[in-house]
Amino acid sequence: MGSGDPALAPRPFEVTNGEVLRIAVPMTLAFLTQPLLGITDTAVIGRLGNAELLAGLVVGALIFDFAFLTFNFVRSGTTGLTAQAFGAEDEAEMQAVFWRAVILALVIGAALVVLQPFVTELGLLAISPEPGVAEATRVYVFWRMLAAPMSLMNFAVLGSVLGRGQATLGLLLQLLINGANIVFSILFGLVLEGGIAGVALGTATGEALGALIGFLVVTRRFSKARRPGLSRILDAEAFGAMIAVNRDIMIRSFCLLGGYALFTRLGAGLGALTLAANGVLLTLFMVGGYFLDGLANASEQLVGRAVGADWRPAFDRAVKLTTLWGLALSGGLALLFLATGEGVVALLTTDAAIRAAAEPYLGWAALSCFSGALAFLMDGVFIGATWSSTMRNMMIVSTLLYAALAYALLPVFGNHGLWFAFQVFLCLRGFTLLAALPARRRATFGA
Repeated sequence: MGSGDPALAPRPFEVTNGEVLRIAVPMTLAFLTQPLLGITDTAVIGRLGNAELLAGLVVGALIFDFAFLTFNFVRSGTTGLTAQAFGAEDEAEMQAVFWRAVILALVIGAALVVLQPFVTELGLLAISPEPGVAEATRVYVFWRMLAAPMSLMNFAVLGSVLGRGQATLGLLLQLLINGANIVFSILFGLVLEGGIAGVALGTATGEALGALIGFLVVTRRFSKARRPGLSRILDAEAFGAMIAVNRDIMIRSFCLLGGYALFTRLGAGLGALTLAANGVLLTLFMVGGYFLDGLANASEQLVGRAVGADWRPAFDRAVKLTTLWGLALSGGLALLFLATGEGVVALLTTDAAIRAAAEPYLGWAALSCFSGALAFLMDGVFIGATWSSTMRNMMIVSTLLYAALAYALLPVFGNHGLWFAFQVFLCLRGFTLLAALPARRRATFGA
């Protein structure tokens, strides 16, 4: 799409603060329920007063993120392609994009269920936790991985909803999924005393319930008059374009999660107590990230729509407004977490040793919310425009530089050096994409 397609006449539309917030606010509220799930799981296991179990939850969640968020392209790729079809006013293509995403979700999810033992052991090999932590990790990943096809189905559903700019529906679906996860995790993990297995099974149950309801809600909203035929859904060129975009986003996601894994692995080398403390502190960063994800989603939809409509003024306005909102929000969050961090850590764990181990690094955790702001926002821009190859390349560069810095600083400064390298990683992700943006914009819009 864009000016390179002469058959597509520009479709002007306005991007305002109100339009940005119409998408960002509901999705921010939706994504805030996701860290509440992580907080709930951490609190349930933290009440057991066992550092190995808590560290096992941290490692297990990381391995699960590797397995699932590596395939987050099912969501982000669907959002960008749907938004561009929305901008071009092509209802049949929007539906076709959804069905292609569903096919990918089910195939990949089934493969993950079969490969679960291999995925788990590979993750443990990469992180190298202590034996007790490793055993808790195996239990967690086994039970949670059972819902892999449904978890990825949720990505396809959410991507379609966000691509159409239906933020309120996205909010309701995410509230359903994460609310069910929280309820079932508490029920199976704490009330029924299932421990770490119960927490994982509760999360899997919530994912499956949300996927089934979300699928029905989304497909019933499709226009019957403009349904795509099977030949269009399976069109080799269109499927190839989706796979190419998804491949690049997958590599980008793998590098991102590799950066988190390196952080966890190096922290694990400092002992189970430091590993558990870092895991608790990363919850602050994740909460900040979910605030910013709402604005990133606004970027994805508005930028994708602008590309589909071949309307650069809307593109420029969307980039400017979401960036300004994001920087202001992230700065406020950093100050808030700096002031309230000790109380949040106390809420997450009753273990006095973990609290004490986390306290010296609260400032780093708070700062990470601001350091990562531009990265979140630029990710939204590049996903919406489907400039996936540039995302991939800039992420590879950022990850390699971060790894070199982390290994250099850790022996000298310990956990402080590790947290500093993590801040640099977050900044590199944002500024490398910002530097690449002008050239990609010219290539897309021809001016």
